[in-house]
Amino acid sequence: MDVNSHAEDLASDLGVDKEEVKADLENLLEYSVPIDEAKQSVRRKHGGGGGGSAPTPDSVGVGEITTDNNSVTVTVRVLTQGTRTIRYQGDDLTIREGEVADDTGTISYTAWQDFGFEPGDSLTIGNAGVREWEGDPELNLNDSTTVAIADEPVEVDQAVGGDRSLVDIAAGDRGRNVEVRVLEVDEKTISGRDGETEILEGVVGDSTAKLPFTDWQPRAELEPGADLRIEDVYVREFRGVPSLNLTEFSTVTPLPDPIEVAEDAPRLSIAEAVASGGMFDVEVVGNVLEIRDGSGLIERCPECGRIVQNGQCRSHGDVDGEDDLRVKAILDDGTDTVTVILDDELTAEVYGGGLDDALDAAKDAMDKAVVADAIADSVVGHAYRVRGNLSVDDYGANLDASEFALADDDPADAARAALAEVGE
Repeated sequence: MDVNSHAEDLASDLGVDKEEVKADLENLLEYSVPIDEAKQSVRRKHGGGGGGSAPTPDSVGVGEITTDNNSVTVTVRVLTQGTRTIRYQGDDLTIREGEVADDTGTISYTAWQDFGFEPGDSLTIGNAGVREWEGDPELNLNDSTTVAIADEPVEVDQAVGGDRSLVDIAAGDRGRNVEVRVLEVDEKTISGRDGETEILEGVVGDSTAKLPFTDWQPRAELEPGADLRIEDVYVREFRGVPSLNLTEFSTVTPLPDPIEVAEDAPRLSIAEAVASGGMFDVEVVGNVLEIRDGSGLIERCPECGRIVQNGQCRSHGDVDGEDDLRVKAILDDGTDTVTVILDDELTAEVYGGGLDDALDAAKDAMDKAVVADAIADSVVGHAYRVRGNLSVDDYGANLDASEFALADDDPADAARAALAEVGE
């Protein structure tokens, strides 16, 4: 996209400095605002009006919308709405976001002002911009958008409202409501955009799963053992798994009855777990095919904990590495593979000795590889039940193990059972 030419045309029309117009456009484009909407916004900023009397876009079904659309008119039902504050060009802006649907599909939206609608409302939304959000089209509702009650109610198959079980929560969700028990809470001080900020971090659970959370407005109600209904949270990815985020707009209400919390992690086939995009506390069963390089006796950077290779840390350069133990094992259940990562304690269990034992063995052999070789001899070819947190990215799937034990059942049978259950 040639921002210079757009800026030059706008500056000529408006009679203002080109560099100022270009800076305004670039700021808007950084937030994935479509170029036509960005130009309209700059025109309004400099008193140039809305840029002409463009006709109202034709009505389309939600399922027909692509990122090639500049603007659309849709008649939809509001499924969810969340509210939060973002910082944009130095200002704090309150936005509304969620999902709308019709009989052709579902699409997310961001409203840059309060149009007054709520979940369950049937609306005709005119001149809504379209931008790309996390690879999918999203409606962008701004001051050029019109919102009116639809002539007829819009019937949809999707559930109206943000209530979800934890197992159904995914990164990118907004306006979700959960009923959970608080399992863990830690107070932390972080360096935020406004200086040091006090937050709460922890883990909540229900009968389906457990998830981490962050409360950006620390609330006294969030204490271990509390059973709560938490409304209007948004979900982002943290260390590869979905994480609930409570804002100043979230509400926390104590529940009269206790929430049942699953003691066991949900057991899935590896393929199903990987397809989820990341899970907090999941269990898989598979055969260890091999131990990857970087296992056994390793060195870590004393500053950041990264792996040190040849005395070099990627972040801190030359360092004196600190000895540690780790295993990276390839686990296969016949449906897919995942890299299982064992920390020093689990590695010591499968090795049969701690760090001092590993150092002694490496010294005697004058080769650190003997530690990884011993671990491989112990675990490769055997079936293991692995529980932990799964992250999935462009480089593959990694399962940070909290439990690693010999399996009582056949991995292929477990995978088939899991897939059958998912297919029901």
